[in-house]
Amino acid sequence: MSRTAMYLAHFGLRELPFGLTPDTAFAYATRAHQEALNTLLIASTHGEGFIKITGEVGTGKTLLCRRFLASQGSEVVTCYLPNPLLTPTTLMLALADELELKLSPQASEYELIKAINQELLALAAEGRRVIVCVDEAQALPLKSLETLRLLSNLETEKRKLLQVVLLGQPELDARLALSSMRQLRQRIAFHYRLTGMDRPELRHYLHHRLNVAGRHGVELFSAGAIAALQRATGGTPRLVNILAHKALLAVYGAGLDTVETAHVRAAARDTDGARSCAPFGLNWWHKLNWSAR
Repeated sequence: MSRTAMYLAHFGLRELPFGLTPDTAFAYATRAHQEALNTLLIASTHGEGFIKITGEVGTGKTLLCRRFLASQGSEVVTCYLPNPLLTPTTLMLALADELELKLSPQASEYELIKAINQELLALAAEGRRVIVCVDEAQALPLKSLETLRLLSNLETEKRKLLQVVLLGQPELDARLALSSMRQLRQRIAFHYRLTGMDRPELRHYLHHRLNVAGRHGVELFSAGAIAALQRATGGTPRLVNILAHKALLAVYGAGLDTVETAHVRAAARDTDGARSCAPFGLNWWHKLNWSAR
């Protein structure tokens, strides 16, 4: 039996519960995620303007995007651009590829815009809408952001032909705050900022992932461990997954059955980006002693 199989058998799991790859099978509707998804669903029905979703690293923007795209019916053509390091020309080539247009890589910007516009008009004639989702949009060059704005100008007499969803880290707000971006900024009709989970929500999140992974019955994380996990991660899903996985490995290595506060603290000390999860007042006590020396 492999080590992984022994680890899974020890906790009564079928698969690893705290992986880092966004997996819709493990999707958990936190309050923030559900509100963000509702914002996307409502805003997308209007068919106009930009929609902006921001959140810190690891708050689940990519998973949110996949849930949103998966919820769209056949009347919507979705285009997903996961690589934001695109020049204006490569951005249009990527969009043309998503629209299944066969164009030469050497096509001029004029040819690209003309072909994209014709395809958008044809889709509109069929009663279909087009939504473009740009992930990691904080890394999109300013000229490419401006290209997106210009593409969003394509319209019929009745409505816009293209709607854009920008998903990015808070740095996206800084880029959009630039004076040169004021025209695009004015196009943002809806926006939402993802936040982390509070302690009760985090407890449900852990239970949900363990349940999906095959664990049933006795809780694996003690109340103290959950409190420490929330303090160390701020409820950010990716950090939660990293620390929960490390804590479980420590418990398995020690031949124990329950994750306690000490396991989470050890995992936090070993993880970049995790906060101190010492009990409330302990840091203050240490600082007081230090300053008194």
